[in-house]
Amino acid sequence: MHYLRLLLLPFSVIYSLIIWARNLLFDVGFFSSKKFSIPVISIGNLAVGGSGKSPMAEYLIRLLKENYKIAVLSRGYGRKTTGFRLVKPESTSEECGDEPLQFRKKFHDITVAVSEKRVTGIEALLPDHDLVILDDAFQHRAVKPGLSILLFDYTQLGQFFLVLPAGNLREPFRNRKRADIIMVSKCPENLSAEEIERVRNRLKPVEGQQLFFSYLSYGDLISIGDGNKLSLTDIKPQTAVFLLTGIANPLPLLKKVKSLSASVLHHDYPDHHPFSSKNITKLAQEFKECRSPEKIIITTEKDAQRLQAPVLLELLKGLPVYYLPVTAKIQQPDIERFNKLIESYVKRNIQHNSLHQE
Repeated sequence: MHYLRLLLLPFSVIYSLIIWARNLLFDVGFFSSKKFSIPVISIGNLAVGGSGKSPMAEYLIRLLKENYKIAVLSRGYGRKTTGFRLVKPESTSEECGDEPLQFRKKFHDITVAVSEKRVTGIEALLPDHDLVILDDAFQHRAVKPGLSILLFDYTQLGQFFLVLPAGNLREPFRNRKRADIIMVSKCPENLSAEEIERVRNRLKPVEGQQLFFSYLSYGDLISIGDGNKLSLTDIKPQTAVFLLTGIANPLPLLKKVKSLSASVLHHDYPDHHPFSSKNITKLAQEFKECRSPEKIIITTEKDAQRLQAPVLLELLKGLPVYYLPVTAKIQQPDIERFNKLIESYVKRNIQHNSLHQE
């Protein structure tokens, strides 16, 4: 694998030069980067794939939704539509993407929209909202966010910080300097002072950047059929677990499930994979052939959005299929400092118009 990376290094140099030129054109003003009159918080990462952006977006929603009218704007990766589109509870993942649909179903008192052109999306949302949260937008330079949060996956910090195709970074590591906050996600729940310092030395925050650490907290299992809940304590070592994932980095989830059961069969697909009838037929058949008296199918909340097609639900009918919700939690003792930083930014930049005063 290391030899293959070496062979791909020349292509990474070319890719880096292209990204450098693009960013330079934004920095010098040749390409415009629009700033808006309301608070805009961008959540993103350097690496390809998941680093916990959705849990972080949900953390901000929970923190701010009681006091502000929030809109979440996403590109809507994997959707088969184009242009600006409001996400409704009855929307499908093919219409808006799996993550925006997850946000909309979970939070009924916010607006969720998709638009590949974020400037167009924010302009459409601007009149009726106090602030906009941009999901996966660190590379979207056409918008100049008021606050930029850059995530690094703790489980991936041992890798080389190389750009595509030799590595997995979308742009060079030095470009982390554009972020206001660096959030290390998917950490163990308790990090020692020595480990925190090791990570700090690895990421080298620049002057003015705030560094925080977060971990994932798993809730009760929720049935995709009737919404009934099942405690994780009901999963016994002898329970046969069929794990279905189509996410970028399923390893933290796999580790969690394996801590509960000694028998885990993982059906692993690429990120945002559109599950086919063939995929689900295979899963259902293996489940039915399993002789264990206790067995269950577990998937992620994001993947559950792509299982809502009638043909797939029919194949899973009568089977115990549950998704496992996950939330991001900030490491102690920095919760108050992080919350205050976010709330202060929003309060300082909010427009005291008739919308917010109502």
